[in-house]
Amino acid sequence: MDTTPPPQLPLESKRVLCGVMGLLLSGLGIHRFILGDVTGGILRIVISLVTCGAGSLIGFIEGILYLAKSDEEFIRVYQVGKKGWF
Repeated sequence: MDTTPPPQLPLESKRVLCGVMGLLLSGLGIHRFILGDVTGGILRIVISLVTCGAGSLIGFIEGILYLAKSDEEFIRVYQVGKKGWF
């Protein structure tokens, strides 16, 4: 009986797409929806509405952080690890 795990398919990095969306549409939380974090995306929208747009700074900072990471680190932290904030 073979007990080796099936081979893992490599994940494609969404770093650039999420980073650019974080920079351009930070208040809409699009970058979080792309990562599959619906709750985080809705939360970004609510924060932006409550703070009259000032809360979109959170998404802008996240976009910068995404683009500053390597593809491997981004996949490990945000796509596999599902880190929610920064």
